[in-house]
Amino acid sequence: MKRIQSIKMQYDQIAKNARKTIERVPDDKFSWKPHEKSFSMGDLATHIANLQTWINMSLDSDKFDMHPVDGERVQSPKASNQKELIELFDRSFESAKKCLESTPDEKLDENWSLLNQGQVLFTMPKISVVRTFVLHHLIHHNAQLGVYLRLNDIPVPAIYGPSADEDIMH
Repeated sequence: MKRIQSIKMQYDQIAKNARKTIERVPDDKFSWKPHEKSFSMGDLATHIANLQTWINMSLDSDKFDMHPVDGERVQSPKASNQKELIELFDRSFESAKKCLESTPDEKLDENWSLLNQGQVLFTMPKISVVRTFVLHHLIHHNAQLGVYLRLNDIPVPAIYGPSADEDIMH
């Protein structure tokens, strides 16, 4: 099996789990925060939906500057309700899936850099960027969102096993 196929299989499962979680975010909880320094529930869910675009960004380019020297800081899309959130998630998922399907294995070994105002923050192989800054990042924030749901008495979906609210076969 090619490495890109393995990544795509992992991504499909991680994205499926993330979608199950963001589907639970109700419109009336979009502004809820567990702490003043935390993401709001809506912003966290939107971040999860948008993170998938980093697959395209890292595989289709060699670098990304979060705040170009002569420009504005890059702003991510912002969903303001459940409908917009799911639409953003689904668009991002389909785009990332197509990108993975068309990426040759050799491209995974090429370097990619993250910059801020022209300064390189890090450079690493694209395979590491996809695994660390997309897949692991999605898992991390999906788990956070599960805690947000629990704190609001919203049923937490079964992800890697049953939750207190849902059997794994659900």
